[in-house]
Amino acid sequence: MDALERLRALCLALPETTERLSHGEPTWFVRGKKTFVMFADHHHDDRLAFWCAAPPGAQEELVSEDPERFFRPPYVGHRGWLGVYLDVPDVDWDEVAEIVSDAYRRIAPKSLIARMP
Repeated sequence: MDALERLRALCLALPETTERLSHGEPTWFVRGKKTFVMFADHHHDDRLAFWCAAPPGAQEELVSEDPERFFRPPYVGHRGWLGVYLDVPDVDWDEVAEIVSDAYRRIAPKSLIARMP
């Protein structure tokens, strides 16, 4: 399974998540309205990644700890969103699943968060 398929499976497993193209890239929405994860297939540079909502302080912490795996994405980075590279050796998919779940929790209403697996 490639990176997009794995990311898609993680996002679509969450309650009332939909996918559609936004700015030419697969993007996942809560109830079809609010974005929580955006795929970035060499969209702004030569890297494969995704951008997502993140808890306060997470972007700064992760980017400073491991800039080879995390970055401040353009356009949404100023709002605390996190960029996660998917073209690194040995992607930690358990960690990616946690990051995606955290992104969902930042955007989804409490009623949907309560239904998370």
